[in-house]
Amino acid sequence: MLINTGAYSFRVNTDKKEITPIIDSLYGDCVNKSDLADFKIKVLSTSILRRFLKPQVSFFCDQHTPFKPLPASQAYPLLEWGMNWCIATHDHTRLLVHAAVLVRDGQAIIFPASPGSGKSTLTAYHALSGWSLYSDEMAVIDLKTGLVEPVYRPVCLKNDSIDLVKKWFPDSIFTPIWRDTQKGDVAHLKALKWSEHACLRPAKIIAVVFPKYVKDKELTIFKLNQLQGFETLSKNSFNYSTLGESGFNAVDRLIRHAKLFEIEYGSLEDVSEFLAEDVLI
Repeated sequence: MLINTGAYSFRVNTDKKEITPIIDSLYGDCVNKSDLADFKIKVLSTSILRRFLKPQVSFFCDQHTPFKPLPASQAYPLLEWGMNWCIATHDHTRLLVHAAVLVRDGQAIIFPASPGSGKSTLTAYHALSGWSLYSDEMAVIDLKTGLVEPVYRPVCLKNDSIDLVKKWFPDSIFTPIWRDTQKGDVAHLKALKWSEHACLRPAKIIAVVFPKYVKDKELTIFKLNQLQGFETLSKNSFNYSTLGESGFNAVDRLIRHAKLFEIEYGSLEDVSEFLAEDVLI
């Protein structure tokens, strides 16, 4: 089967039948314009014996397996994490930043963040509240134009965020919940249809916002200077050092033309108000 994300395509082979309906629910409406794929990947059982005794699965890209085997019950999360790995380690034609990307009125804001920052919850909330989701996991930035490209992928939610988003948006499309993964409880949210994604175009980045969720915290805004923005953004890039001069130039251009903020927040409504009043042009 072929997963088309717009920017990248994946030819998937698996012996785990439960993966197929999940792929269909998240990616089944994609239009596949070619039988060619950027990556050939597999999620397979590790051995015949393991199929019956504590079954495990491994992820393969070509003949490489970058991860340790995981319990078979986590086959689908492993597929999504493997797709992230393929992009981050192989695409050196664009600047790749570990960040969510939200766009409104053609204006893109990227949200680089470490695990536990609330990035994906923030992303899901806004993607289901009128913003266009370009990515939950990775900002894909053109080295020549500086524009950020849309990637058709779900939002990966963890732990308490899953129930929160389901409560806020009861009609949203979720995968099953996978318990006790290396990232805790995990589920994936389909935030937009392929027909909506197909209308999206590369967008100009007007701001970089580094978010940090703190329970019951009143919104606190820190304006960063260009040096702080450069250091933090380059550290969050998957391939900044590999790109060399072109990576430096891409980050330099971004921080010179974008607003730079760090925020601590306890309310997503406060974040929405901040973005509308202080960030969007």
